[in-house]
Amino acid sequence: MGKVEISSYGAMDLTVEKVETDRGRSEFIKLPYRLHRGNDAWVPPLISEVKDALNTRKNPFYEHASIEQFIARRGGRAVGRIAAIIDQNFIEVQGNQVGLFGFFECIDDSEAASLLFDHAAESLKSKGMRLMLGPTNPSMNDELGVLVDAFDIPPAIKMLWNPSYYPKLFEDAGFSKAMDLFAWTMHEDDVSDRLIRLGAAILKRTRVTFRHINVKRFDEEVKVLREVYNSAWSDNWGFVPWTRAEFEHAAKSLKKVIDPDLVIIAEVDGRPVAFSLALPDLNMALKHINGRLFPIGLPLLLWHARKIDRVRIPILGVIKEYRGKGIDTVLYYETFRIGTGKGYHSCEMSWILEDNELMNRAAKMMGARKYKTYRLYERPL
Repeated sequence: MGKVEISSYGAMDLTVEKVETDRGRSEFIKLPYRLHRGNDAWVPPLISEVKDALNTRKNPFYEHASIEQFIARRGGRAVGRIAAIIDQNFIEVQGNQVGLFGFFECIDDSEAASLLFDHAAESLKSKGMRLMLGPTNPSMNDELGVLVDAFDIPPAIKMLWNPSYYPKLFEDAGFSKAMDLFAWTMHEDDVSDRLIRLGAAILKRTRVTFRHINVKRFDEEVKVLREVYNSAWSDNWGFVPWTRAEFEHAAKSLKKVIDPDLVIIAEVDGRPVAFSLALPDLNMALKHINGRLFPIGLPLLLWHARKIDRVRIPILGVIKEYRGKGIDTVLYYETFRIGTGKGYHSCEMSWILEDNELMNRAAKMMGARKYKTYRLYERPL
């Protein structure tokens, strides 16, 4: 690791080190597995996926981004971590010198957390950034935010979890809210009759046709989905488009998880105008294997995966010119109809920006209830 710096806060045993060795990178990755071990609400992510998110040589995000990692120690023992991230695509699209930070984990220690934040801030400021925003793990198209409620409920697939003291660590360090992200939940018994009636009626009268992803033409389908995604989300707060390499990289990972019946594409005269993706909630199985597939993790994962009865809808979007025509309602309706027929009894819709009135209203209309809030924080530099 790099130069050790002593905290000026008064506790001489508190240090922060920049991660520069393979050993340090391994410790950075594995820290939360020690910090959160034994907490029933935490689902250990696959270590291989965390490594991929941080791999600057193989992850295409780093073709336009850079990252620096830091570990905090007390008495030599790791007690926290953070990464400072510069995404040039995000800066270019947003038009502001905003640096990102992510992969934050820490014990309940405001002093250690503040020192980590300060090191990330100094790293970003030295590169010309004027604001720090996060957490992003690592980009705005990945896992985002700090959970600020519902700490006793395990996260759905590709969502984060943290202990209840995290929001205070951010606030004590001078952060303020940038944006809240909502997660909605719905059981099959909660589905409103209105959704069923509306979905069926729109299906009858619309020119829109719906189909499932064709896995035999997966590469071609991925290209189509990326184009729809980048168009449908372009007006959203914090939007940054996926590059072709990034989207293909993410799709390759998700291909192992998706149920093709739950990837629905809407078309008008053969033109894709919307799509939705529902993922079986693999976290229901991952919680049993502590982040490792080998030697016994994979058999355990496959065993517990048989009992998955929940999905998460991470993506549902309609391009601008076709909004307000009920396409989103039909996508939800079709996901509900197909999913319940395959044995999925509940669903999480996440995340939805707090200012996305259309999608939040649609979720409520369906009978869903808002049950989790994730917060993105910002701090001037």
